Amino acid sequence: MTEDREEAPPISPLDALRWHIEMGVDELIDDQPIDRYATAAIPPAAVTVPSPSANSQPTRPAAPASPGQPLAPSEGARDAIAIARDANSIEGLRERLETFEGCALKFTATNTVFADGDPASDVMFIGEAPGVDEDRQGLPFVGASGQLLNRMLSALGRERTSIYISNILFWRPPGNRSPTAAETAACLPFVQRHIELARPKVLVFLGGSSAKTMLDRTEGIMRLRGKWFDYMSEGLDTPIPAMPTFHPAFLLRQSAQKREAWRDFLAIQEKLEEIA
Repeated sequence: MTEDREEAPPISPLDALRWHIEMGVDELIDDQPIDRYATAAIPPAAVTVPSPSANSQPTRPAAPASPGQPLAPSEGARDAIAIARDANSIEGLRERLETFEGCALKFTATNTVFADGDPASDVMFIGEAPGVDEDRQGLPFVGASGQLLNRMLSALGRERTSIYISNILFWRPPGNRSPTAAETAACLPFVQRHIELARPKVLVFLGGSSAKTMLDRTEGIMRLRGKWFDYMSEGLDTPIPAMPTFHPAFLLRQSAQKREAWRDFLAIQEKLEEIA
């Protein structure tokens, strides 16, 4: 005896697209699906390396990448140092970043996410990387984590327009994956120059990646948060007090840590009042 099974109702294309976005599938890699199991079974073709001879010519360095193509990782970081150092204003730094092709993330992102808020603010927040909403709008912290940050600032009596916000990466990594060391190295000179040109009285590093990168530390955010560090770079005359704290996106997942983050924000406010 067979059971009568109820057929699942058909799903509309819009609902299917919405489900994929909620599951984190927000990018199309190719027009057709690829069977990775089949491609993995194909052995790589053998490569014959000619033996050197007395008449062989030395290998020439590869030609520089053509416009619209990313540079090699080492070239990108090296070029970033020279390009960023040449900027004498925040707007000039933004313009140089827009034409910079030394970070491969730029070629998969929709927009360059530079900064938001008041460049002359006494406090500068440095996050980790743009997300989907930030990539679409070209502004940092405009998604759910940005809304939480706005509420935390409001509780301190401050508006978003009274602070300055940026990230250690200016382009969204595909699928919100963790950035590579080469991608971070290509962006870091711009971040350092950004801080030197803004010269805030206090720096706030949001999240472990931001704190470890900017302070050159290996500890996790649980050990770094709530402590004051001196941030220093080549273009600064004196160190800037810096406080690592939790990233708002982490607080959305771990609401129990909001109390500790609130203590950090109160300490930041006290430091600003002390310096003023």
